[in-house]
Amino acid sequence: MANIRKRGDTYQIRVSNGYNVHGKQIVKSKTWKPAPGMTKRQIENELNRQAVLFEEEVTTGHIKPTNIKFEEFAEKWYTEYAPQNLKRSTYAMMGYMRPRVYSAIGQLKVDKITRNIVQRFADDLHANGTSMRTGRKLSEKTVIHHLTFVSDVMEYAVMLDMIPANPCHGVKKPRVRVKEKRIYTMQEAARLLKLMETAPIKYKALVTLGIYSGLRRAELLGLEWRDIDMEHEVISVRRTSNHTIKDGNYTDTTKSEKSMRSLKLPTIVFGVLKELKLYNEAQKEKLGSKWMDSDRLSLKWNGELMGINTPYEWLREFCEQNNIAFTGVHGLRHFNASALINEGVDAVLVSHALGHSAVSTTTNTYCHVFAEAQAKIGDAIASALDFDKYKERDSETIDNGQ
Repeated sequence: MANIRKRGDTYQIRVSNGYNVHGKQIVKSKTWKPAPGMTKRQIENELNRQAVLFEEEVTTGHIKPTNIKFEEFAEKWYTEYAPQNLKRSTYAMMGYMRPRVYSAIGQLKVDKITRNIVQRFADDLHANGTSMRTGRKLSEKTVIHHLTFVSDVMEYAVMLDMIPANPCHGVKKPRVRVKEKRIYTMQEAARLLKLMETAPIKYKALVTLGIYSGLRRAELLGLEWRDIDMEHEVISVRRTSNHTIKDGNYTDTTKSEKSMRSLKLPTIVFGVLKELKLYNEAQKEKLGSKWMDSDRLSLKWNGELMGINTPYEWLREFCEQNNIAFTGVHGLRHFNASALINEGVDAVLVSHALGHSAVSTTTNTYCHVFAEAQAKIGDAIASALDFDKYKERDSETIDNGQ
């Protein structure tokens, strides 16, 4: 039976839920605060109701949807389920979605939220939503992130048998406007690599790896020396380096299982990596106890992990100083993909090299590059199979009596 204790203007409801393996009693607790203006009798009745509901939740693990609002349930999902089942970066992003979602549908009962309600929320957010930080109109991606938060919470409710189906299924999402990517030409990439010869070795290594490997920024920063096979000239992607305001720099798994991959790269890459290794070892010897030991390739001057935004900021300034187009660190990945496609590499192999979870991701992301490559193939086929040339030669042969 639930135990109730008054603590100031709130009440603590405690429920025993058996004993653990060490024989210690397991007690779950919940705090309930009466709404302003409630009479003593109303408080007593609602408190007893809350105690019965909480006891049922603890003992059966089942929450009756008619008794819980979306915000309360979403917080349960966010604090109990999400931390163990989402990547830290995704979990942090979901946290930013909560205030706007709660203000719109937080007070609705979970089982009363329909597809129509979610659609109206999405449409209003797309039409009228503005950034709390900049005041600008919300991007289509941000609207979709809010819908993903609602959907993940409702999917959790389905998993707990609270509702029969996720009302977010079938909701029409805003179409994300895809900007045409600015991709380096071969000449621009060659010039950038030439300029890298005088750049600090830690950035020279990052840019060289980015161009030749097509790794994501987080994958580049997550590389460790144990991932580098100098003898066989192979690098392996096994982790990523990421950052959140709460956690700072941290190590995470790759984006997907298929993102874990090994790539054989040209000798020139490993020549640069050898330079970097020698530099890091010299810094370690120079700083002694001030050096922070790490197996990572990309480090600060004292051995600490390089920040996730550092390569972007450095490369932007470097490109401005040298009057070369800046496409971001991710732009190096786009160049690598386009170079492979234009060389006629099969889409499946390109997808594997980039670590995409599906070939469709590759073909959709680089559809214009594939189209241009296909057009070149078409021209080549037309030229190679120009049978009219042979007709002309046959006519000449006949005229010459041969």
